[in-house]
Amino acid sequence: QVQLVESGGGLVQPGGSLSLSCAASGRIFSIYNMGWYRLAPGKQRELVARITSVGTPTYADSVKGRFTISRDNAKNTVSLQMNSMKPEDTALYYCNALIELASRRRGEYWGQGTQVTVSS
Repeated sequence: QVQLVESGGGLVQPGGSLSLSCAASGRIFSIYNMGWYRLAPGKQRELVARITSVGTPTYADSVKGRFTISRDNAKNTVSLQMNSMKPEDTALYYCNALIELASRRRGEYWGQGTQVTVSS
C-alpha cells in the first residue's frame, strides 16, 4: 500500500555533514506530519525532528541548531540535513509519516531505517 524509502545514510567524521531523504509512495491521499526518529544501541528510540504539512518543524533539543528538516509536498518527500555531527548522533534513522490513503484510512508508516555513523 504505502512505502517509505530512506536514502543517504553512511559514515561521516565528527563535525561533518550528511543528508537523509525519504520518499513516500503508494495510494496516498494526503500526508500529515513527517519526521525522523533514531535508535542507538542501548537507548530508546527518540524523535529527532518532525515537520507538519504546512512546514512547521520541531526538533529534539540535542539537534537544535545543527539539523534541519524539510519536505516537498509535491514529491511526498522529507529530508534531514545534518551538520556539525557528533559521535552521539550515531544511530539507525527511521523515516515516519502519518498518511491518509486514497481509501481515507489513516495510518502511521515507517521506513526500513538507514544507518548513520559518526566516527573518525
